[in-house]
Amino acid sequence: MNIKIAVLPGDGIGPEIIAQALEVTKAVCNKFGHTLDYKKGLVGACAIDATGNPYPEETHELCMQSDAVLFGAVGDLRFDNNPSAKVRPEQGLLAMRKKLGLYANLRPVTTFESLIDKSPLRPEIVRGADFMCIRELTGGLYFGRPQGRSEDGNTAYDTCVYTREEVERIVKLAYEYAMKRRKKVTVVDKANVLATSRLWREVAGEIAKQYPEVETEFMFVDNAAMRLIQWPSSFDVMVTENMFGDILTDEGSVITGSMGLLPSASIGVHTSLFEPIHGSWPQAAGKNIANPLATILSAAMMFEYAFGLLEEGALIREAVNASMAQNVCTPDLQSDGDTKYGTAEVGAWIVDYINKK
Repeated sequence: MNIKIAVLPGDGIGPEIIAQALEVTKAVCNKFGHTLDYKKGLVGACAIDATGNPYPEETHELCMQSDAVLFGAVGDLRFDNNPSAKVRPEQGLLAMRKKLGLYANLRPVTTFESLIDKSPLRPEIVRGADFMCIRELTGGLYFGRPQGRSEDGNTAYDTCVYTREEVERIVKLAYEYAMKRRKKVTVVDKANVLATSRLWREVAGEIAKQYPEVETEFMFVDNAAMRLIQWPSSFDVMVTENMFGDILTDEGSVITGSMGLLPSASIGVHTSLFEPIHGSWPQAAGKNIANPLATILSAAMMFEYAFGLLEEGALIREAVNASMAQNVCTPDLQSDGDTKYGTAEVGAWIVDYINKK
């Protein structure tokens, strides 16, 4: 098979972690006899520096002409520390989601037995946690209009907007995934306060009737945040709106022991995108300390979801599990006295494992 992908390293640690995921992708393609055709594009702060646009049209065309997008992260302290900046790197990510129609973000949260002791939660709480959070990506507070500030600058406002169609397509997707898993859907909202959440609950109730085999529970977002810590293994498929999903998945990522372990897939109308859920961590850029595993696992998801190549994805997961079992880990997962490995060394170990299989 010809694997044609757009590679968008982005900012901060993005180029370093993408470099390792790309080497793993090359190794897997070589192992299974696939040809790899990839081109790199600009997005985020580096794109602003080069073109003035965080998501240039050239990058969008590259994504549209590719079968999948492998993406790093965007964000730069120059913009974080400048509240008056008119153009921001994160606008590139939002524009990419909107223009590619990426309405669903799939974020699996899975614990690794070799890292149970790294979790901030007790082993008996975290062991066995394995759930999928499906986050709506192109609606809600992040995209609602109007948005802005008053003329005197003393009042700011954002609006949260959802249509029935937007809710229907994401909730149906959640039920389809639940049918392939343990047949339970948790709909997370704030229906006791928000009108948009009441629409979510109404639509989800209608769709639930189409899937009588699936257990459905409705949960307020504050309760869901507590349940994630108290009983993470109680979740199977969680579906929620954009901002709630953004917050809850970061919380869920820490359960595993490191935010650097969790991949994600963003799917929708056009080309699907695969990325780690962590940010650009600009303070660590160039220091060879960033954990590349989430990005490497995102490449595994790319093989599976974009190309239907399950065996290839499984080999990457096997290699990642083996690296952690051998304690070949970046500093975020190391203890005092452990052998030190950097971003490149972890990536090279996984490539070597794949080559030897």
